[in-house]
Amino acid sequence: MENLHLTLKEKGYKRIKFKISKTQHLLIKGKINGIEGTFILDTGASNSCVDFEGIERFELSADDSDTKAAGAGGIGMTTQTSVKNTLRLGHWKDKSFGLVIFDMSHVNEALRQYKAKPVHGILGADILMKGKAIIDYYNHCVYLK
Repeated sequence: MENLHLTLKEKGYKRIKFKISKTQHLLIKGKINGIEGTFILDTGASNSCVDFEGIERFELSADDSDTKAAGAGGIGMTTQTSVKNTLRLGHWKDKSFGLVIFDMSHVNEALRQYKAKPVHGILGADILMKGKAIIDYYNHCVYLK
């Protein structure tokens, strides 16, 4: 088989490394609006999201939303949205990044119970699809175009 990295690089993909947490989550470093954070890369999350604390941290402009969030640990959670943000993962960049903002305390509390570090947010299928993602679990990296 050809070298995956070189083949994807030729096709315009950028390689972004991730780490595996104690809880077997894929952790990726990134920047929202130029401010670094740690995120779970979650193929099962439909949208990327941050906690309400992320509004101040990532300098987000947040709008109220009628949509209720549901996920592991909760349903019917109040949300806000933020659009037109910049997301940078390694050398890959999205200049029109939208986020759902909701209470992620249950996520970080679960991580703390396993003595894992809390995260600032979750990168979901919206980014994976937009970047035509290819996840290389063996080499701990994701490729985005």
